[in-house]
Amino acid sequence: MNPEFATELIKTMMFQAVALASPILVTAMVVGLGISLFQAVTTIHEQTLTFVPKALAIVGVLVVLLPWMLRTVIEFTTAVIEKMPQMVS
Repeated sequence: MNPEFATELIKTMMFQAVALASPILVTAMVVGLGISLFQAVTTIHEQTLTFVPKALAIVGVLVVLLPWMLRTVIEFTTAVIEKMPQMVS
């Protein structure tokens, strides 16, 4: 395995990780920002008010995007397995 191949493989792996994690992180950030604004306006500072909506939003995003995420991981894994002969030489 030459250094260029290893670098390209790691770069692709990091891109896949960011692409898979970003919808979940963006959802948590947007919901958290909305709840923080709501708490600032109404002066309600309840801990469960921040946790429950974020958890429900993340579960909802996972339910919607899980087929895409699974397909992406399978395609990446298949591509890595197909490139294994190049890794040996």
